[in-house]
Amino acid sequence: MTEHTDGNDIVVGVDGSEASMAALRWAADQAEVLHTELVAVHAWEPATSGHAPYAPTPAGPTAAQERDRAAQVLAASAREALGPGIGGTVRRVVVEGPPARVLLQQARGALLLALGRKAHGHFGLASVGPVGRECLRHATVPVVTVPVADRCRNPLGAVNSPSPAGSSAS
Repeated sequence: MTEHTDGNDIVVGVDGSEASMAALRWAADQAEVLHTELVAVHAWEPATSGHAPYAPTPAGPTAAQERDRAAQVLAASAREALGPGIGGTVRRVVVEGPPARVLLQQARGALLLALGRKAHGHFGLASVGPVGRECLRHATVPVVTVPVADRCRNPLGAVNSPSPAGSSAS
């Protein structure tokens, strides 16, 4: 599947990690504020990828079973991050291929691409993994990296969300 967005969508990479679910929650809030569609993308690669072509194929799941498992990971992640009633609010896309390439293809023409990241890496700096670095290097749309929320901090809000009642801007 090589379809990509129509220009108004927010694309988010989902791999089942807490970081990707934080990105999914943030992207869902942002999509609601902007009245746009949310596209959750999960990329998967066959278990045999990375083996030498002459190596014997290990016994394992078939490509169809791996594709089904990828769809289950995406559905479970969306359900856990957004709740059981997400229904048609999220378009779920499962694509075979290297994650960075798939995300860049799916985000072509999108409003933005959202990716999860660990809150802190070495020396207290933000930790972006190899897929995130590749997307940041080659994306043709804005890329937002969403950290896993610290339990003791306030969660991130949508960019255009109204201020809570009773608060004032300084």
